[in-house]
Amino acid sequence: MAIVVKKREGESDSALIYRFSKKIKRSGVLKEAKARRFKGRAVSRIKKRLSALHREQKRKEMERAKKLGIA
Repeated sequence: MAIVVKKREGESDSALIYRFSKKIKRSGVLKEAKARRFKGRAVSRIKKRLSALHREQKRKEMERAKKLGIA
């Protein structure tokens, strides 16, 4: 998506930059670029499975500790 801002007659450089930055913010280009930059990769099936197994193990440990009066 190309955003074009041309300098108007008698317009200062700072006013041009201000107008350009406002146009960029309104267009959503920055938001999309940041979303693409910081988007992580999808978690693999193996990692999901290992995580689920770990959670289940921890849950069982906590239940056992509660029964024994430790936690």
